[in-house]
Amino acid sequence: MIPARLDRICVVMMSAVGDAVHVLPVINALKRHAPGSRISWVLQPGPAALVRGHPSVDEIIVFDRGAGWRAFAEVRRELARRDFDLVLNLQVYFKAGIVTAMTRAPVKLGFDRARARDLNWLFTTHRIPARAVGQHVQDQYFEFLEALGVEPQPVTWNLGPWPGEETWRDAFFSAFDRPVAAIVVATSKPEKDWLPDRWAEVTDILSGEFGLQPVLVGSRSPRETAAEAVILQRSTTKPVSALGSGLRNLVGILSGSAVVLAPDTGPLHMSVALGRPVISLMGYTNPKRTGPYRRYQDLIVDAYGDPGEDYPVSMENRPGRMARITVDQVKEKLRLWSERYRG
Repeated sequence: MIPARLDRICVVMMSAVGDAVHVLPVINALKRHAPGSRISWVLQPGPAALVRGHPSVDEIIVFDRGAGWRAFAEVRRELARRDFDLVLNLQVYFKAGIVTAMTRAPVKLGFDRARARDLNWLFTTHRIPARAVGQHVQDQYFEFLEALGVEPQPVTWNLGPWPGEETWRDAFFSAFDRPVAAIVVATSKPEKDWLPDRWAEVTDILSGEFGLQPVLVGSRSPRETAAEAVILQRSTTKPVSALGSGLRNLVGILSGSAVVLAPDTGPLHMSVALGRPVISLMGYTNPKRTGPYRRYQDLIVDAYGDPGEDYPVSMENRPGRMARITVDQVKEKLRLWSERYRG
């Protein structure tokens, strides 16, 4: 076990929304173990909007990647004002190593040398033990807790909705007379997206065969709005678009949905954290590593592996496989959802 005080903790995780969701059980476990600890988190503006106000997060230090090298200067200026007892470098890339180097702490804990990319291990004072077998991303983060002697169980996210947010959620759902099926239309990488014309077919199935109200969710990036246009044009039963509602309102939408349909992206993991059944469409990334954590494994549409393949947990991506997912496969998972989870 690594000896470290847990009074002042800095978490370095500047990645996307899905990774931020995976960090929350780590932070909650630290707070359970050391209720008096003060936890600062260095992260990007997008996920910052999701976790700002979380009861276990005392401070957010924003790293604005879009600002280029100025982002490092701004973070360095903020970190120079603080001393920490412990830094958790939960990323394996060079930029996280630079930020870790900027912190002042006697213990800087990171990944083992084999897993740390871009010489990231050079910026830490201590490293978690190496592992020969891959794990889900969530379990990888729990390795940091185990190295500190902190119990990760029970796994809790406490993602919300938080007090004061239910009003918006209730007003949103009051417009519908049927249960809602939330559809995450696109991701941050086109290789992980499903075809918009197939989403259009699914919206008609959701409405006509399952009595659900399809609602499109996500941001309003060019690819998401392009997918929205295709879905609205080609579907017979037009879904409601809630693109651009914002991450905290998205928490409300997902938490009130009867089922969520999503490729491998942040809202998939948000749905798991909220305890909402999610049909995961996965082909580019490894479901054993980045799929829904411990819940709703039976609802995964797995195009990553070949029929009968027992593939290992790995970071290998497999391009071109999302197109293998058929509308009938998604429909079959909807039937399974209806049998096991509806109501």
